[in-house]
Amino acid sequence: MPQQDFAFSGVYAAALTPLTGAGDPDIGLMASHCRWLLDNGCGGLAILGTTGEANSFSVAERIVILDGLAEAGIPGDTLMPGTGSCALPDAVALTKAALRNGAGCVLMLPPFYYKNPSDDGLFAAYSEIIQAVGDGKLKICLYHFPQMSGVPISYSLIERLLKEYPDTVVGMKDSSGDGDNMIGAAKNFPGFAVFAGSDELLLPLIEAGGAGCITACANVGAKLAGEVYQGWKNGDDVGATHEALTAVRNTIMKFPLSTALKTLMARHSGNDDWLNIRPPLMRMSEADRETLLEGFDALGYSIPPVA
Repeated sequence: MPQQDFAFSGVYAAALTPLTGAGDPDIGLMASHCRWLLDNGCGGLAILGTTGEANSFSVAERIVILDGLAEAGIPGDTLMPGTGSCALPDAVALTKAALRNGAGCVLMLPPFYYKNPSDDGLFAAYSEIIQAVGDGKLKICLYHFPQMSGVPISYSLIERLLKEYPDTVVGMKDSSGDGDNMIGAAKNFPGFAVFAGSDELLLPLIEAGGAGCITACANVGAKLAGEVYQGWKNGDDVGATHEALTAVRNTIMKFPLSTALKTLMARHSGNDDWLNIRPPLMRMSEADRETLLEGFDALGYSIPPVA
């Protein structure tokens, strides 16, 4: 399929949120990590998502992170912060904070506590948020992750939102792992930027007209993902690189993602503060750590040096 022009596209890392020993967000380390990701294959950063432990933080803490990254000089237009919340006023407050700090787009889960809501209910929720934010600069990437949220985003809901808010609802991250669903969305809604939430689906999706990927493993594998995306745009054969990227993901996916990725970053950077994580997530056992590191090292992939 011919390449499309999207307002947002490419490789986004579902960025980790480093913590201090006291369990608070470590803004300095997070800003350094963001810069490193942007320098090593990422075109953007999906902060405060699932991998970033967003729902383990209060609204106030998430706003501190948004403000802190802006103060640290992370370009707002590279950020796609997660702002979806169960309570609509929380989603509005987070979205306003993201826009105030220059975010180009926000990644928005549907309200996710009540299960089996109707499309009418979900449309009303997104509509109320859009109207309450009341900012023409607002761009929303829907977040379809039914395994975690329990609230899928249907094609009919997408169609309805695009009809009502064509300049606001611009894309979707599909973390369902269902290649047919994301490829179908890319084909059914031309110009709607569909991002794969799984590295192994990056190449099939962009070949079908998708926009790129937003993945957890980009925290360590962004170099490979960037080579796949840019190589495909250039017309190169990127099959082998995509296989290497998939192998990285498959190795890490054997363990809880945030924990495994923080373990890899701690070893790679020599900074054990990366091991800090908020309950209910926990540090890896020594046995699991050894298995992860042995499996990762066997891949022969080198994470770019941390400055």
